[in-house]
Amino acid sequence: MTSTQEDQHGARSQRSQEADKPHRRKGEKKYSCDECGKDFTRAQHLKTHQLIHSGIKAYSCDLCGKSFSRAPYLKAHQLIHSGVKPYNCDLCGKSFTRPQHLKTHQLLHRGIKAYPCDLCGKSFSRAQYLKAHQLIHSAVKPYNCELCGKFFTQPGSLKTHQLIHSGIKPYSCDLCGKSFTWAKTLKTHQLIHSGIIAYSCDLCGKSFIQAQHLKTHQLIHSGIKAYSCDLCGKSFTQPGGLKRHQLVHIGVKAYSCDLCGKSFAQSKNLKRHQVTHSGSKAYPCYFCGKTFRRIESRNIHLRSHTGHDVYFCDQCGKLFTTAGELKQHMFTHNDERPYKCDLCDKTFKSPHSLRKHQKIHTRK
Repeated sequence: MTSTQEDQHGARSQRSQEADKPHRRKGEKKYSCDECGKDFTRAQHLKTHQLIHSGIKAYSCDLCGKSFSRAPYLKAHQLIHSGVKPYNCDLCGKSFTRPQHLKTHQLLHRGIKAYPCDLCGKSFSRAQYLKAHQLIHSAVKPYNCELCGKFFTQPGSLKTHQLIHSGIKPYSCDLCGKSFTWAKTLKTHQLIHSGIIAYSCDLCGKSFIQAQHLKTHQLIHSGIKAYSCDLCGKSFTQPGGLKRHQLVHIGVKAYSCDLCGKSFAQSKNLKRHQVTHSGSKAYPCYFCGKTFRRIESRNIHLRSHTGHDVYFCDQCGKLFTTAGELKQHMFTHNDERPYKCDLCDKTFKSPHSLRKHQKIHTRK
């Protein structure tokens, strides 16, 4: 046999041996994770994946201390600190550190929401958003604020909420200097300076910067108070109003005065209290001119002139013996008639006048 024939024979033998080996299709995932069942095409990919289950995070960020299981994850994370965001959205100009984040963001503009909730029909652009939303229906709120007792479905929501108690407000308005806890709140506030008030109430003409504020306002006209306190029966138009009210019953006073340590259940009560420390006396007596820090103190003082409690209308000067009478009187100074009768479409300035009118229909 010549050397050429030997070479040809050897090549045929090698091909024959390769044919005898078990055939593996390209892309076949033959390596499986014993922990979660995920499959991989290469042993190295499986080995890398198993680091997740081991809990080992050997790659740490020098700037913030956050650790990662793989070097590429650390490298991707470090872009956050660099401030470099090379991936820009052509439609809105928003920038991202990673191409995948840009790709996910672009789903918003395309309007694709492929993940619907089976319970309420609401759709989401990402599976993780749907998963987070579904916690609402489960009523499970495992994350609890130790300061005020409020519960949350997600740890991120609790973390965001806790900024309120910290008092940290890192986002400041360049135009008026007002500071905010969150960037989104600053962004909403800046609309005030723009002068744009795009959402108007059809019933009373009042305008709002945001659609949600209009929607909330319209509940006043509906008269619906769907949220009731189980302890005292008081009803509210919004769940937030009920939650704030319930703090009174549970005795939680999460808002403390830095100057004297006095605590309050609501932030507005703390704000009103802090006026006493400022030395400001904004409430004058209309009989003798004496000034007071609190309106309640001024009203008590007025008894010395009238012999009874006095509530003063700052529009026309008329005096009243109860706060309720003053509140009812103030409707007379308002030209708006936001309260509408469902039966005859007649409108009224106050809910009291509407209720009085509706008795006409019930007598028929």
